[in-house]
Amino acid sequence: MRYALDGIRRRPGRSLLTSLGIGLAVGLVVLLLAISAGIQTSATELATASGVDLIAASANTTITTGSVPPVLHAHSLAEDIPATDSNVLAASPWLIGELVFANASLWSAANASRIPSGWGPTGSGSVGWIPSDNSGIEVPSLYNGSGFSFPGDPHYDNGSYAGPFSHEIVLDQGLAGVLGVSVGSIVWVSTASPTNTSSLPGWYSAATAFHVVGVSGPFWLIPSALLAFFYLSELQTLLGGASASTDYASLILIHLKDPTTASTDQTRLEIAFPALTIFTLSDILGEIQNVVNLYRTFGVLVGVIGVVVAALFATTVLQMSVDDRSRELALLRAIGYTRARVGGFVTEEGLLLALIGLAIGLPIAYAGAWELNHFLLGLVPGLPVGFSFVAFNASVIAFGIALVLLVGLLAAFFPAVRAMGLPVAEELRAP
Repeated sequence: MRYALDGIRRRPGRSLLTSLGIGLAVGLVVLLLAISAGIQTSATELATASGVDLIAASANTTITTGSVPPVLHAHSLAEDIPATDSNVLAASPWLIGELVFANASLWSAANASRIPSGWGPTGSGSVGWIPSDNSGIEVPSLYNGSGFSFPGDPHYDNGSYAGPFSHEIVLDQGLAGVLGVSVGSIVWVSTASPTNTSSLPGWYSAATAFHVVGVSGPFWLIPSALLAFFYLSELQTLLGGASASTDYASLILIHLKDPTTASTDQTRLEIAFPALTIFTLSDILGEIQNVVNLYRTFGVLVGVIGVVVAALFATTVLQMSVDDRSRELALLRAIGYTRARVGGFVTEEGLLLALIGLAIGLPIAYAGAWELNHFLLGLVPGLPVGFSFVAFNASVIAFGIALVLLVGLLAAFFPAVRAMGLPVAEELRAP
């Protein structure tokens, strides 16, 4: 090792640049692996904590489909699924849609024909559900207000859709902040945006007014900064098509008493309800893993290119080092050092350069991962505390170390072969 250190000290600038190149290349690969590990680990933890063990969708729906056909007879399925499978604790129909919201301040300005510049209704994602049918399923926490007043879904009224409207709505903090409303305020909701400011009075006349009964935290299950929650039948009415013959939802989220039998429950429910496709948590996590693996493959390919370039650069530097010290190496051979020992000197230098690169690359990868994680967490709202897009676990660190050692060995191979094959007599006679 002393010989390797001496070689690095003789050419500090060149050695530092070589180690830096190796470090940047290895740091990039480690960063990409840390991202894939973080997403996979966090997704598994979140899915497990959600309480959702099975998801029922319309027949022939695939996890990767771009659209989700409606699940019909959603309210009855919320009762029929637990009745069919005694292991089901709750089957919660969720309808997901897009609506447009506006507040009382805009209404007043529209009636006075004095609408400040930049004011207008806000588009937002919306969820319709039966609030009392979410046993065991994680739902957003209320920060303010008492939430929905009535159990079940009063307007549904056993399929007649003749029951009273609650006109109650829960907003997440993001949407409440944009609208400037709090618990007790009124918001107006519609499926369409006004065409211009002059059409706002007509838009308000056609919109439906709702009382804000709660302000909730962000909801990672539907990662949106702006989200509103309704009774299922009332959102069906807003979106159109609310009737006993359709009674539709987007998905049915199912919580099991014993999640270890999910595959058995999946089979039982698919036989009992042929109009549904049932996904297990393993199916969903497997699809997430496939997506992560795809991006990981592309990322690793980019990283490998960088590693190859770094290895070639290190090979060139070591080759120059052998040429610069060819006379010394020949002298070592002349006084009794074996070819293998001389080649070992060059290999040690290559490994030392690689390890210095590791000392440079790992901190860079860690700092880059921390910054990227901070950026992504701010970009994707609704994620719970503790979620991380990166994970520096033992396997990621071990891969980085193994990769560095491999780079050092590959970079040293040809220079070591050249050092072992130097003609001793010719090198010693050279002027």
